[in-house]
Amino acid sequence: MGDQDSRSRWRRSSFSGTGGNCLEVAFADRTVRVRDSDSLVSPELAFPDPAWEEFIARLCG
Repeated sequence: MGDQDSRSRWRRSSFSGTGGNCLEVAFADRTVRVRDSDSLVSPELAFPDPAWEEFIARLCG
């Protein structure tokens, strides 16, 4: 994780301004990775697709 190839897949919300509490997500290999956008070398969280889908469903539902 965190290699140069994966950096091109990181996405940030268009609602993210400058200097805030922003997260970035990357979708790959049936896993969703999440990291702090202010610290690109910080640890990443990784979630299997079904867990991420349930999280989003509960968040939006």
